[in-house]
Amino acid sequence: MHIFEMIAIISVVAILAGVISEWIKKKGSPKIDLSDIESRLDKLEALEERVKVLETIVTDQKYNLNAEINKL
Repeated sequence: MHIFEMIAIISVVAILAGVISEWIKKKGSPKIDLSDIESRLDKLEALEERVKVLETIVTDQKYNLNAEINKL
């Protein structure tokens, strides 16, 4: 084997290793869209606040659920 053939083989192997390394990095980290998750989190927080208000209304001693149902 001549020295130029050896240099060519080493160069090709090094280039292929770099390409494969970059391909593995890009494949390993998928891009995630968090905007949908953030909007759902905002809705969940709003619902939690509404439930707290409803719990306060229902647990109030002045609130008479039976009377309200009978009025309907």
